Amino acid sequence: MSVSSNAFKRDVRGLRTPAVLAWMRLVRVFQKVDRASTEHFRCRNLSMAQFDVLARVGAAEGQTQQELADSLLVTKGNICQLLDRMEQAGLIERRQEGRANRIFLTTSGRELYLQAVPAQERLIDELFCPLSVGEQAQLLDLLRKLDRSLR
Repeated sequence: MSVSSNAFKRDVRGLRTPAVLAWMRLVRVFQKVDRASTEHFRCRNLSMAQFDVLARVGAAEGQTQQELADSLLVTKGNICQLLDRMEQAGLIERRQEGRANRIFLTTSGRELYLQAVPAQERLIDELFCPLSVGEQAQLLDLLRKLDRSLR
C-alpha cells in the first residue's frame, strides 16, 4: 500500500508544472497583498473597490461613468451602486453632460485621494521590497506579457 501511495504522490507532484506552481504562488501572493491592502483601506473607511474608483478618478477626473466602469471591469449596475455610496459619502460628484455622467472628486475626495494613494503605494513598495528594483521590473514585464496574451 505504501508503495502505491508513494507512487501516487510522485505522479501528482509530477503533474505540477512550473505554470501550475507559478499560478498557485501568484494566488498566494495576491491574497497576502490583498489582505494587507484591505486592512490598510479599512483605516480610511474605504473598500478595495472604493479605493480603485478614488485612484482612477483622481488620476483622470472627468471620465464618464461608462469609461470608469470599463476600466474597472464591473457592470454598469455595480458601478452605479458604488458611485451612489461614494457620492453619499461626499467623495465624488457626478456631472451630467448630455447623456453621460462625468465623475469628479469633491474636495473631501481629493484630500482622501492625496492621503490614500501615496500611502497605498508605500505599502506596496514595502511588501515588494524583498525584490530588487530590477527584479520588480522583471516581474512587471513578465506579468504584462502574460496579461496581454490572455486578452
